[in-house]
Amino acid sequence: MRGGGATRAVLAAVVAMLGAASAVAVAPGSGLKATASIEPGLWQVRERGAKSGGRNLCVRDVGALIQLRHGSAQCSRFVIDDGASRATVHYTCPGAGHGRTTITVNTSHAMTVETQGIADGLPFQDEYWVRRLGSCRNGRGR
Repeated sequence: MRGGGATRAVLAAVVAMLGAASAVAVAPGSGLKATASIEPGLWQVRERGAKSGGRNLCVRDVGALIQLRHGSAQCSRFVIDDGASRATVHYTCPGAGHGRTTITVNTSHAMTVETQGIADGLPFQDEYWVRRLGSCRNGRGR
């Protein structure tokens, strides 16, 4: 077969790059090292730099903070980096867009979320300060 060696070399290079990136498929709710100490509950999500405002979310699954712009859309996720206090995840939501989110855990009750991608056909790039306020009162949440 003509060119078979080149095809195999390209395929081997792609496999090596994926391995070097440590991309691992994860399902919603799966534990990242960085978020292992994070508890579900009532969280305030505020744009970084804003003096007030923001929104309060009752979060059952801390993984929901990965895809803030895509809400409860069914998305596949790939872990790019999973350190002790910082994790980066790429996610794809068929028909809704995709994103790349980095969560940096400052304490078990405070973190920053940097996210960028495409939502509803438009690009976004956001940075949030997220802090835990306590337990959810109504038992509902993401």
